[in-house]
Amino acid sequence: MAPQDRLTPLLRVEGLSVAYGDTRVVTDVSFALGRGESLALIGESGSGKSTIARAVLRLGTGRASGSVEFDGHDVLALPERRFRPLRGRRIGYVPQDPGTALNPVRTVGSQAREAAALLDEPGGHEDLVLETFARVGLDDPRRVYDSYPHQLSGGMLQRVLIGLTVLPRPALIVADEPTSALDVTIQKRILDLLSDLRRDLDISLLLITHDLAVAAERADSLVVLKDGVVREAGPTAEVFSAPASEYTRGLHADVPALNPDRYLRLRSVPTPGERPKIEVSGVTKSFTVDGRSLVAVDDVSFSVPAGTTHALVGESGSGKTTTIRLLLGLEEPDRGAISVAGEEVAGRSHASLRSLRRHLQLVYQNPFTSLDPTWTVKRLVGESLDRYRIGTRRERADRVREALDSVGLAEDLLSRKPSALSGGQRQRVALARALVLRPDVIVLDEPTSALDVSVQAGIVEVLLALQAELGLTYVFVSHDLALVRQLAHTVSVMRQGRIVESGEVGALFDDPRQPYTRALVDSIPVGAGTVAGGVS
Repeated sequence: MAPQDRLTPLLRVEGLSVAYGDTRVVTDVSFALGRGESLALIGESGSGKSTIARAVLRLGTGRASGSVEFDGHDVLALPERRFRPLRGRRIGYVPQDPGTALNPVRTVGSQAREAAALLDEPGGHEDLVLETFARVGLDDPRRVYDSYPHQLSGGMLQRVLIGLTVLPRPALIVADEPTSALDVTIQKRILDLLSDLRRDLDISLLLITHDLAVAAERADSLVVLKDGVVREAGPTAEVFSAPASEYTRGLHADVPALNPDRYLRLRSVPTPGERPKIEVSGVTKSFTVDGRSLVAVDDVSFSVPAGTTHALVGESGSGKTTTIRLLLGLEEPDRGAISVAGEEVAGRSHASLRSLRRHLQLVYQNPFTSLDPTWTVKRLVGESLDRYRIGTRRERADRVREALDSVGLAEDLLSRKPSALSGGQRQRVALARALVLRPDVIVLDEPTSALDVSVQAGIVEVLLALQAELGLTYVFVSHDLALVRQLAHTVSVMRQGRIVESGEVGALFDDPRQPYTRALVDSIPVGAGTVAGGVS
């Protein structure tokens, strides 16, 4: 490459504005990305990050003005027939949602061959596809190649998409939340892969992310967005070490990985000698898949003292979800015993189990799919009171308002439907649904993974305050190990259905005994204080 080409940015965005109808969602955004460099667009939901990415790719339906120059071509001015060969071949795209990006009625392999066809090389490309799948962390590339999308987990699908993107060896990769659905170890492997590709193939990376810890560790420069406007921009180390805007300072302060003591001061102090509220002893559960027996949970044991939080961590497929389904009585164990507040969970009749669930509630991972979109907040929160026929109509209405107030929501939301709520408000409604029965135990299945960091901070603070006030016991399932370290009192590390290590969270994270636990802890993104211009 000629020296002058190295000095010329591969991507230059000048005065970009995007509007949908009369509503402007991006205003006068400018930045430049050099060859082989990485730039992260960061900000909360609705800040305009993905809209900018789609404008670069010309995938948006909005009206764009300004200029987007890629390798000397004005993307916005090019006719579609001239831009189409650039998309996919010269500009790669990793979308946010792997579940909708692949054709569900075609095998992954048949779709991978289309990406490989963009290479200027003869042949069927099957070996190259399998090699690429292995490189992005897919343990059985042949099985993935022959599978349909519905047969793979969300994390596996995201790795497939990244593999398809890098196959044609593009000059620029636009990655829209590329690791949001991945476990921390796979996230590290994918980000390492993207860094290796940047170094080896001189690929530039435009990273869209709400994970500021990832941006702090991986990006050479940052553009901080709010409401479609650039609030701050510059080299990563400078932005995070001395943020100029109050908004950036607030974002930075709410990231557990960048602030190891963010929630520790709010966490309740366990009472010594407290009796276990939850006991899981030698539990095993297997399923039959394609005629073969698959052990999902294998001899799992742990106990949770009343008023404390126990975390279950591990990669996808480690058995976390099956374990909490067993705890909730949604599955029957093959062997072992589970008790909540001294009452056995397994082997109960439907009516008896229904009675137990008054004291054992679940908050789902995704507030966008766990709430009936046709119901009002009042009906959503009060449903379980109606089902259990608790109190009079007036007493139930009072309980609903009390539950909303406990999670920081105002009464004027009672008549709204989920579509009229923000993501954080929806998750608070989901938490209020769990609290309205006044349970002793709440199972939290990735309760903040779909939320922005500032919204996550509000939810976590509510959870900690409720635990301190009401003595609630939590089982917390999460892949955010930095958050687990501050929120949980004890932790069990699961792998392939077994607990490989457990104990007090601080001691276990500071001195992991097992190589697998050490790998998980080592995958937590480093703090901004260690950043020196990003990975190159």
